[in-house]
Amino acid sequence: MNPKKLPSFQANNPLHGVKLVDILEFLVAEYGWPTLGSMISIRCFNNDPSIKSSLKFLRKTPWARDKVEQLYLDTIERLDKRK
Repeated sequence: MNPKKLPSFQANNPLHGVKLVDILEFLVAEYGWPTLGSMISIRCFNNDPSIKSSLKFLRKTPWARDKVEQLYLDTIERLDKRK
């Protein structure tokens, strides 16, 4: 989609077009399950974690998804500052 044609509420959304599975895979690669589980204390990150079970939980639990998305944004920002 052409960015010029994006609705104004999406034009400034850094998560627009980023899939939850991609966010989760990035965070697991960056931190690993143990660290991710200590940063965001939810059971699906601490007890027998998997992408599938975490996605299922995050898709139905808005507060947890918000925390994961915020951690992703903070991590991307931190990595960008290193460059």
